[in-house]
Amino acid sequence: MSEKAITNKMGVQPIGGLILKMGVPMILSMMLQAFYNIVDSYFVSNMEGVGDAAVNALTLAFPIQALMVAIGIGTGVGVNSLLSRYLGMGDKEKASRIAGNAIFLSICTYILFLIFGLFFVDAYISSQTADPLIREMGNSYLSICCIYSFGSVIYMIYEKLIQGTGKTVLSTIAQISGALTNIVLDPIMIFGLLGCPKMGIEGAAIATVIGQVVSLILGMIFHHTKNKEIDTSFAYLLPDRRIIADIYRVGVPAIIMQALMSVMTYCVNIIFVRISGSVVTAYGIYFKIQQFVFFAAFGLNNAIIPIVAFNYGMKDKDRIKRAIRCGMIYNAVIMLIGAVLLQLFGDHIIGLFDVSAEVQALSMRAIHIITFGYVFAGVNVIFQGVFQALGEGFKSLIISSVRLLIVVIPLAAFLTTLPGAENFVWIAFPIAEACGLVVSVIFMIRTSKRKIAQLGDRHR
Repeated sequence: MSEKAITNKMGVQPIGGLILKMGVPMILSMMLQAFYNIVDSYFVSNMEGVGDAAVNALTLAFPIQALMVAIGIGTGVGVNSLLSRYLGMGDKEKASRIAGNAIFLSICTYILFLIFGLFFVDAYISSQTADPLIREMGNSYLSICCIYSFGSVIYMIYEKLIQGTGKTVLSTIAQISGALTNIVLDPIMIFGLLGCPKMGIEGAAIATVIGQVVSLILGMIFHHTKNKEIDTSFAYLLPDRRIIADIYRVGVPAIIMQALMSVMTYCVNIIFVRISGSVVTAYGIYFKIQQFVFFAAFGLNNAIIPIVAFNYGMKDKDRIKRAIRCGMIYNAVIMLIGAVLLQLFGDHIIGLFDVSAEVQALSMRAIHIITFGYVFAGVNVIFQGVFQALGEGFKSLIISSVRLLIVVIPLAAFLTTLPGAENFVWIAFPIAEACGLVVSVIFMIRTSKRKIAQLGDRHR
């Protein structure tokens, strides 16, 4: 192992402080991401006379946006895990080739969503609603977000490349810049302020993609000028079949795992519409609000993955164990605080949306019930990140399947058949998280014995 490799902060700094140092910028970045995700819903809910319909349209569009994020982040997880591991080994050449192939894959991903945006949006939206107004709004919003998605898709890879070398502050700056751009442009473009034409829901979509492009530009600048640990020249963009296979060996389970959120949301929309359109709209509002808490947990997890992967490359058992332990504690605390705050102040947040009293009441009901599973969810997220860092992506996939599909979908479908389902159908979510935690613990015991226990102790 080269001396240069072990001078990286991920291999030498005290674990507790290192997680916070890397994690806090990511948490702030992800929470701001959640904030500007909810900004679109907030502003379109205030469109005169069509607020409920506009929020419903964004709810129907969300699964495809989540799928976009799933492929970007899932690929990034594979990249991040490999990149950090080879940096830990001191292999700069291999790390540079991984980075170049990651950027190539992001371009390919964008082409897929461009095709979807051009030809398949109407069929997708129509599968969830027959309301002509909601359908029109959903088509307008989602088409723009897909056709011009290069900012989002390609930036997600640059973000992971920056995070993989431990420069989380730079990725946060890029993320914040894009978010602020979107937040500022949203009301201007939706309502036609400052001489801009009034564009309604299309304005929300345009503001979103402009913000994503700003993040991409900054991400490219930071990667190609600040990532000195790897060679960032464009020559490494040439695809390498073996490297792509290595990336997706970890990345495909991560993509599927992330995509399960999209599948779950799509299925839940279809299931909940059996009760009423108001339940679908309420779920959409709740989902945007809960992202504040979950994105904070994901941000900390994004710090755990490169730390565990780097020290696994260094074969340092002690640091891996401490990283896992600290990550569990920190994320459990984050989720507990989030649950308490939503229980106490959720009604004030929901009150910001200009939707019907029925939708507001249903959204609050969702918060009161679903937040009881938040601590389970936070620990599950860390378990999934640890498995990804150790190259055990399939275990993460199984945990996600239990949390987001195997338990919640059939249980929600059953509950909707009962009288008064709108009051208790939400219990499917915390039950699914509890089941996921049981599976996570079983997998962690086995993985610890097979992979971690065999490593050495450096006691740094």
